[in-house]
Amino acid sequence: MNPVWAYGVSPRRWFAGALAAVLVLTGCGGDPAPKPTDPAPTGTQPPKAEARDQLAALAAAAQDRTLTAIYTYRADGRERSVSLTISPDGSWRVDVPDLALGGTVDISIVRNEIGLFQCALPSADESLTPNCVKVGGPDADVPNSIDPKVQRALVTVRHVLTDPGAPLSVSAAPPVAGAKGTCFAVETTTASVSAALDVGFYCYDADGTLTAARLGYGELVLAGPTGPAPASVAMPGPVTDGKPLGMEAPPSPTPTVTGSAQPGT
Repeated sequence: MNPVWAYGVSPRRWFAGALAAVLVLTGCGGDPAPKPTDPAPTGTQPPKAEARDQLAALAAAAQDRTLTAIYTYRADGRERSVSLTISPDGSWRVDVPDLALGGTVDISIVRNEIGLFQCALPSADESLTPNCVKVGGPDADVPNSIDPKVQRALVTVRHVLTDPGAPLSVSAAPPVAGAKGTCFAVETTTASVSAALDVGFYCYDADGTLTAARLGYGELVLAGPTGPAPASVAMPGPVTDGKPLGMEAPPSPTPTVTGSAQPGT
């Protein structure tokens, strides 16, 4: 009689058990099974960190950019053309039409190695002689009372966007209509931040050209191709000892009474 049957075990079950025993013995005497390898890392840097690094790189390119450019500026239901010049010596100039004195005078903000200036320019409403007033040193911010603000997005914000210690939150943003480049939403993570920064949307081309900015005070969009910059920005007028022009319209003159009617005349 078959010994397998003698113990009441079927040949199929006996063969399966024997095979398992052979495999166990083989595993004990052979090389140890290789340990499973860790999966290759598939995670990426957090999107906001990537966006901030990308924006910082573009802003760094902007710091080295020299150009002349025209931007369409939309604010308060109006549309104006703002001109920008950034020269190789570090001087820059931003011209904003119809802004000072209640929107009747064109002004220019100029920064050079001597200082920061506000210049009054002739406009359709005012045929004045161009003149400039110094409002601060080369590293000063424009005082709030005379600040046209647009120069912050065009020039000064670059230094904040490249500062790794600035309390910023940056994320990718959809493109601004009519603008090329890559756009970012920029917010602050603390109440204390440089006056040079306005929260909103900033768009940069690969060469560091600001192509658009959508901010609380208005929207800037690059209106056409940029051009070369002069070696240094020229002052639009002589520097005087006058006072800078404010943004508010001057008060209307009070009518003077030249005489009064006498009773009985």
